Amino acid sequence: MFKSLQNTPVEWLVTKDQVDYPDAVSVMEQRVERIQSGEAAELVWLLEHPPLYTAGTSAKKTDLLQPDRFPVHTTGRGGQYTYHGPGQRVAYVMLDLKQRRRDVRLFVTALEAWITNTLKTLDIRSHTYSGRVGVWVASDSGARRSEEKIAAIGVRLRKWVSFHGVSINVRPNLEHFSGIVPCGLSGYGVTSLEKLGKALPQERFDELLQAEFEKVFGATVDAEIELPRFGQLTQTP
Repeated sequence: MFKSLQNTPVEWLVTKDQVDYPDAVSVMEQRVERIQSGEAAELVWLLEHPPLYTAGTSAKKTDLLQPDRFPVHTTGRGGQYTYHGPGQRVAYVMLDLKQRRRDVRLFVTALEAWITNTLKTLDIRSHTYSGRVGVWVASDSGARRSEEKIAAIGVRLRKWVSFHGVSINVRPNLEHFSGIVPCGLSGYGVTSLEKLGKALPQERFDELLQAEFEKVFGATVDAEIELPRFGQLTQTP
């Protein structure tokens, strides 16, 4: 669907320790520069952050309901406010769209398909909607049927190389979302695999993500890199 014309595997990296948000952004920006120059392969980086809020380029101050609750980071990705924290799988996606398709809408659609296909393997029916960013799951609350968000998408392109990416709620503290209007959409709830009774070990969920990523974007290979404390990506000897 959105595979590379070069047929080169995407490097796949999982970091088990929580990563501070500024360090993650520094790593991404450096990696994007190396992808642009041809010095490094494309990369998908899976990680967790400590509890925090991020403000995308369209964020409205009125949507930050509890500004003193967690650190708030202004970021260059698209979108509005979102929450990151333990129990949420963040996937930073650094792909070269020059080697794929220079079509931002199609790229976002491919990211949505990646998430919905992964959830489908867990028998979770999820949906996307025009004009409403993210991936949603129907929820029945008494006589009222509503939609709850299970995954957020926020990307940025620099010279057609993507960074930032997606976040999927595995087992985060959903109450932490109450400090913001998630993605500027009021009147909707948030959900998680755990809330839906589909929680599973993080390692197993990562395996499902990798398998479904390959169906949409192409082959992956384990990244042979290490991440020094202050963010510069270096090749392992």
